Amino acid sequence: MEIKITEVRDLGRILRSVRKSAHVRLDDLAGFAGVSKQFVSDLEHGKETIRLGLVLKVLDEIGLHLKVDVPAAAEAHLEKSLANALPNEFKKD
Repeated sequence: MEIKITEVRDLGRILRSVRKSAHVRLDDLAGFAGVSKQFVSDLEHGKETIRLGLVLKVLDEIGLHLKVDVPAAAEAHLEKSLANALPNEFKKD
């Protein structure tokens, strides 16, 4: 299922629902992800100033993944930018 996220609160609600359906306690998820219990609570309650890198760790731990819908007009530029960022051994010949 794909859900459009427009606010941190949307992501928090989804995280809480998935965590509860998996019967995972908030403090256990925090421990697995290497963050504080307060951080997970803040995320679930939609705190606006939450750190994205830590959010991604929590989401990965519970099996959620963020995706970005890149506009077609930006695809060529993005591909070029990503190709330049890759180490030489991963670049296409």
